[in-house]
Amino acid sequence: VQLQASGGGLVQAGGSLRLSCAASGRTFSNYAMGWFRQAPGKERELVAAINWSGTSTYYADSVKGRFTISRDNVKNTGYLQMSSLKPEDTAVYYCAAKVGWTRYSSKETYNYWGQGTLVTVSS
Repeated sequence: VQLQASGGGLVQAGGSLRLSCAASGRTFSNYAMGWFRQAPGKERELVAAINWSGTSTYYADSVKGRFTISRDNVKNTGYLQMSSLKPEDTAVYYCAAKVGWTRYSSKETYNYWGQGTLVTVSS
């Protein structure tokens, strides 16, 4: 499956952005999806994940209560709604897809990756 992330940009602290991840090539509903981010000099980390049906989700503690992951399997698109953004949320955000829900927190288990979209939060 090919993934195309979009929606990044520059936003002031406290603002909101919605990232989108458009999938093509294979049946999107066959895959769990994750949003990762990588800040300069830091490792890529999982921000949020959602299973194929949307019935199970995971959030990193750092974004819990501020970010919401969702998906629309009819539109073959996943989303990450980000609110109350902080400067420390600044990073390149990547969407990724994997088969199954096992070990969803491990980036090594994700089979497909989008190209990344930059989110910059100014103070």
